[in-house]
Amino acid sequence: MNLPPLKSLPVFESVARLNSFSLAANELNITQSAVSHHIKGLEDYLGELLFIRQGRKLELTNEGRSYLDSISSSLNQIARATENVKGITETKLRLAVYSSFAVYWLIPRLSKLKRQHPNLDLTIEMTFSEPELSDRTADCFITIDKEKRGFDFEWFYTERLFPVCSEGLYQEIASALNTQTEKELEAKLKQSPQLLAQFPLITSYSMYESYAEDWRRWFAEEGQPLPEGAAFHRFSHLMLAHEAATHSLGVALVNDYMFNELDPKDGLVKLPCGTHTATDSFYIAYKHSRRHEPALKQLRHWLRSELNELSLPSHKKIVSG
Repeated sequence: MNLPPLKSLPVFESVARLNSFSLAANELNITQSAVSHHIKGLEDYLGELLFIRQGRKLELTNEGRSYLDSISSSLNQIARATENVKGITETKLRLAVYSSFAVYWLIPRLSKLKRQHPNLDLTIEMTFSEPELSDRTADCFITIDKEKRGFDFEWFYTERLFPVCSEGLYQEIASALNTQTEKELEAKLKQSPQLLAQFPLITSYSMYESYAEDWRRWFAEEGQPLPEGAAFHRFSHLMLAHEAATHSLGVALVNDYMFNELDPKDGLVKLPCGTHTATDSFYIAYKHSRRHEPALKQLRHWLRSELNELSLPSHKKIVSG
């Protein structure tokens, strides 16, 4: 078996993760010169530079980044196997989730998770874009990715977008369209969804990486083109669009986890008209080799059970596995 200097591997992982020789030395309780000696020995053995040093700046080379991805998983497996033999059950997990999902859905439920699984030590890694599926990022992910070698993916949620506005704007819309009841307003908007474009529309860039694309797709699902001359308030992120709607700036498209029509708490009202089902779905992703870890199984089961409790009309029930 052709193995590298094994004592150097945890040193390399620490330097790469902390991006610092001195911080790695402090973490490992060794001298900085010892860290340098380990890295040099490993580079000599591999015949490749692992880091590029430019003054105080330290960066992984392409070879170093590839090597880190390969060995970090193995080091974690060795650590977990050792703890299992010693009777220690790992309860620390890092969950990487999108910012809007974290703020509107996950964080309000964390106290419930703590009550059900008090020993689970969960760290939330919030991302504004697609997270890198790697042990260096997190142990478990909520992601729209559904393919990567070595990972398992469980369907979790398919996003639906629907129009909401403040209570005050809702009354203005109902009055402007000469409707007295919600049924009358629903019938008028169902017959002529383009009437909604008479009012300011709020659009976000983050959903489809293009302003007004969310509304274009919503109108298309209603069988109509995006009305010409529609006035838009533009925001970079769905979270900002949601907040803008609460301040009566216009009608926004939000999703199920941002708005609970059975228990609204943000002053928003769902307009009685159609929904747009997004093309991407969310998945719970994790390393296949870690699928039987107790803490990871607890978190996956809890996430699925919480989503089932929402009882959203377009959601299929998830069968726990």
